[in-house]
Amino acid sequence: MARATGLRPVVKLRSTAGTGYAYVTRKSRRNDPGRMALRKYDPVVRRHVEFREER
Repeated sequence: MARATGLRPVVKLRSTAGTGYAYVTRKSRRNDPGRMALRKYDPVVRRHVEFREER
């Protein structure tokens, strides 16, 4: 059986709006070796902001 954190680790995406809101997702180390950044909805400020990967 394959290890759960091998090629697709769990990462936390933290809001850049400073609200402390975070999403949890998985990413592929092979396709995205750097830090991930996505525009997602932050319900605290009620708008879409950039979320960056936190380690």
